[in-house]
Amino acid sequence: MLETSARLLRLLSLLQAHREWSGTALADRLGVSARTVRRDVDRLRELGYPVNASPGTGGGYQLGAGAELPPLLLDDEEAVAVAVGLRTAAGHGVEGIGETSVRALAKLEQVLPDRLRRRVGALTAYTVPLLRGPGAVAADPGLLTELAHACRDFVTLRFGYRDHGGTETRRRAEPHRLVCTERLWYLVAWDLDREDWRTFRVDRLTLRPPHGPRFVPRPPPAEDLAAYVSRGVSTGVYAVRAVVRLFVPLAEAAARVSPSAGVLEAESAGSCLLRTGAHRTDVLLLHVLLLGFDFEVLEPTALIEECRVLRDRLSDSLARGGGPSRPDTRSGDGAGRRPGTPSGSAAG
Repeated sequence: MLETSARLLRLLSLLQAHREWSGTALADRLGVSARTVRRDVDRLRELGYPVNASPGTGGGYQLGAGAELPPLLLDDEEAVAVAVGLRTAAGHGVEGIGETSVRALAKLEQVLPDRLRRRVGALTAYTVPLLRGPGAVAADPGLLTELAHACRDFVTLRFGYRDHGGTETRRRAEPHRLVCTERLWYLVAWDLDREDWRTFRVDRLTLRPPHGPRFVPRPPPAEDLAAYVSRGVSTGVYAVRAVVRLFVPLAEAAARVSPSAGVLEAESAGSCLLRTGAHRTDVLLLHVLLLGFDFEVLEPTALIEECRVLRDRLSDSLARGGGPSRPDTRSGDGAGRRPGTPSGSAAG
């Protein structure tokens, strides 16, 4: 019976290649007669797998489309390749597939035998990625997998969380979703002690089991969790927040402004709005300047004044260096403003 079951799994694995097999070829691969192949195909059909057969010398067997996905059968090398690929995508923030990779990895690692799990772990531990975005922080795939399990199973988490200064606090939270950018991973969760939704950077999080109990999931804080996290990490956590008009199309701005650095909003064919933040006004201005785009500060007033201070300082520096004399722009008559820029705004 065990030999028959193993042969059925092997036959199903061959049919999953989505190519048509002749009865003779299957018999050779399985080491049985063509008659045994026909009996095994009938058993697979009884189990609900739609195996199509075409008669004639050019005919054969092929696994058809069914109502349900049949079990995915992988040999050792295939299983290792898939797991490593998923870990790479999960741990290094491959844009667009990171969260899906974590969910798939969580399912795969549940069924990997120990010998293969060790091979995957060794390969990823001794592999150094060459290409990483500036400021990227590698996330531990094991931690991501455990967080994904907790999100899926509605299990309360206990963990330590370090702020940007390194101070750690103990947290109890109901995990909802993992969100990744090209640089960092975040956990969106309901903080039980603060009774509010919070966004936690995964690389600052240290799990403190035992976890539990299970919880009834709450309605999420937003329909678009990616936008929710982007607003939180780019503006919500900072004391100084700004709205800046960039005089470039949205697509061009998006190539330089990551979701963790600001939230972009289309305004016209040639301009867009940037909502961003920083701990200090001068740091915020430097961030906007380094984007390299013409811009106009809409708010706050303090950032507009910071633009004027920097303008005057640069003009004084040029004057001391023998450059052209500085025009009188402190009289409030709007001299030096971009045409069409409202009075009291600053254009760069």
